[in-house]
Amino acid sequence: MLATDHGIKLSLEDLILSRSGRDFARVPNVRIGSGQSVALVGASGSGKSTALMAIAGIRPPKSGKVTIDGTDPWRLGRSARDRFRGRRIGLVFQSFHLVDALSTQANVWLAAQCAGYPVHDASRLTKLLDRLGLSAIRHRRADHVSHGQAQRIAVARALINNPAVILADEPTSALDDHNTETLLKLLTESAVAERAALLIATHDRRVLSAVDSVVEMEVLP
Repeated sequence: MLATDHGIKLSLEDLILSRSGRDFARVPNVRIGSGQSVALVGASGSGKSTALMAIAGIRPPKSGKVTIDGTDPWRLGRSARDRFRGRRIGLVFQSFHLVDALSTQANVWLAAQCAGYPVHDASRLTKLLDRLGLSAIRHRRADHVSHGQAQRIAVARALINNPAVILADEPTSALDDHNTETLLKLLTESAVAERAALLIATHDRRVLSAVDSVVEMEVLP
């Protein structure tokens, strides 16, 4: 998928996934441009989460090519790949994995620290918290925020390092319709604002109408 007026942020080519020494799934070839959103769909166990781990440089694919903003993370050494992931990929999980004892802003800064950024960009943080409606709770502990606020903190953390790609793994599967709609709007609007590619791995059909395109995992015989 490619719109001619969008720079390519994520490209997947002939990506084959294996498990226990057996090839079991293929990811369709896809190209996602700045601000574009794609749902990667498939039944439970079809390999969606494994595909995201391959794209994020966590678990290698059996074969194929991943290109993120012009770089193949699997051509980097381990340390460089970890640094690349932290700086160029924003991850959003079904469970938000916030640190309860830290404040809203500290949870967001955690992503910058893990990526090895030595200097905090206070202006970037302030603008991001303002845009996501989190300024009023920037000093509140994560275990004292609402579910909706926790969603926005998780998205802010994924965005703080100006990622080229946002990867969301089953982010709506435990949510009701209202919270699903809110989170999907937040993710897609954030991708546009940040000029990032958004890929959502999901079996939730409610996601399909919120994204620009849908691709389906291919289960191999």
